[in-house]
Amino acid sequence: DTTSETTSADGILSDKEIIRKVSPAVVGVECYSFGNSFTPTNSGSGIIMTADGYIVTNAHVVEDAVGITVLLENGDAYTATLIGSDTDTDLAVLKIDANNLTYAEFGNSDALERGDRVIAIGNPGGTVLAGSTTGGMVSGLNRKNIGSSSPYSTSYIQVDAAINPGNSGGALVNAYGQVIGINSAKIAEEDYEGIGFAIPINEALPIIQELMEYGHVTGRAALGVQGYMINEAVASMRRLPVGFGIEYVDPSSDLASKNVVAGDIITQINGIDITSSEVLTNEIASHSPGDTVTLTIYRSRSGDGRSFEVSVTLIESTGD
Repeated sequence: DTTSETTSADGILSDKEIIRKVSPAVVGVECYSFGNSFTPTNSGSGIIMTADGYIVTNAHVVEDAVGITVLLENGDAYTATLIGSDTDTDLAVLKIDANNLTYAEFGNSDALERGDRVIAIGNPGGTVLAGSTTGGMVSGLNRKNIGSSSPYSTSYIQVDAAINPGNSGGALVNAYGQVIGINSAKIAEEDYEGIGFAIPINEALPIIQELMEYGHVTGRAALGVQGYMINEAVASMRRLPVGFGIEYVDPSSDLASKNVVAGDIITQINGIDITSSEVLTNEIASHSPGDTVTLTIYRSRSGDGRSFEVSVTLIESTGD
């Protein structure tokens, strides 16, 4: 029998062969939070990348976790350490203390075409349905701005294989048994069926390398503030200008030395009106750490406000 059970001459595997090859490299990820150390508060999937226990998953799977357990296909459980996480691209790297693990072979996601056969492997709904596999085809490529307005977010592979909560961080595999995407159920479209998304492995690998080496993605600029957007409706009601309201200034940032404090509003950056938070983040993203930007700051004092300009050197983002 040379039909479904054996590898074809061009290396294409049967579905059964793909599942046998890749499933041992797909793990369950269970996360525990403060106040609940007995049952997982979030769960997902992960992909073993190295024999010594480096695992990639989605950042949203491990967000706010104080404890992480990784479950192998054979039932073995390990405590995992979070090496690094990047919310902009929704990628995170874990490490378990293990050796001789079966790890995934990565393929070339740039070679994908619509209509290519793919299989998704993961744990939809947690460990009860561990190792579930669904199949389908590549429905679309280079899908942008799906579930994220970050200037650093990746494009996505669109597939019609079922990808459900718990599949997040699992493997999207091509016909050769190579991982070509990391599934992300966070960006699944509600009320739609047959539309799933995965992060292309070619876009993910440089981020993964940075997380493994530095714990965060290097070279991204940051202002060093946290806050909220004051839109036109709120501005009109509160008699304030439209802009980004500052709640917190990082004491290690250059901005902290410029007499800018919580309660101030950034109304312009480099002369550009801040009409949305994306305007601010996109302008900062177009610069590098060490570059200088000019901010227009509005300070309200009992309804009588004033504006002033400050020149600020951008710091490096650590992804926090």
